[in-house]
Amino acid sequence: MSASHSHPLPLRCVLFDLDGTLLDTAPDLGAAVNHVLISEGFAPLSDDIIRQTTSHGALGLLKAGLGDELLEELGATRLRNALLDYYAANLCVGTRPYEGMVDLIEWLDEKQLPWGIVTNKPGFLTEPLLTALPQLASCGVTVSADTLPVRKPDPAPMFFACEKLGVEAAHCLYVGDHVRDIEAGRNAGMRTAVAGWGYLNDEEDPAQWGADLHFDTVQALHHWLRYELTAKA
Repeated sequence: MSASHSHPLPLRCVLFDLDGTLLDTAPDLGAAVNHVLISEGFAPLSDDIIRQTTSHGALGLLKAGLGDELLEELGATRLRNALLDYYAANLCVGTRPYEGMVDLIEWLDEKQLPWGIVTNKPGFLTEPLLTALPQLASCGVTVSADTLPVRKPDPAPMFFACEKLGVEAAHCLYVGDHVRDIEAGRNAGMRTAVAGWGYLNDEEDPAQWGADLHFDTVQALHHWLRYELTAKA
């Protein structure tokens, strides 16, 4: 864990990114992109490439397998739709909360600390995925890519989530595994934390994102939250 600076206001809610932060969705997204690649006669992506590319969405996964030029030649929209159709039909086969996340959620509920999700995943995927995971039923608010006219890194989804939870943004911690997550949280005046267990790739340096905190594991985040609530009690 590392911190860039202290924050004076007490913590009153926690917001999470979804893919690569709350949930490990790479197995199912990887199966979807590989289904499309194999159907088109191309080699599947390795698990390592999938995990390093998942945060870039459907087009990012397809570009990893085909490159920009070939993807456009084959029809980016067609292949993206094929990937999303397969993924929507196989949404929660291998997807699981990260190790320690269910314990963390149960602890947040026990402490009556509201929590929610702000994701750039579209609602038609977010909602059935969360329905399939009863461990996350206590989620207080879910903001998807199409909930509002704008999405992360715009701060509007962050403010919307806080409004629904009845908490000011300055009292919120946002946890995510992509630079746009940190930008969104900072733009909203929140404390921000890098989910170091997520889909970071070798070319990224999260230390340059300007986050307040960096946690390598869910357990480290949980430990910090316990300390934070005790210290400010």
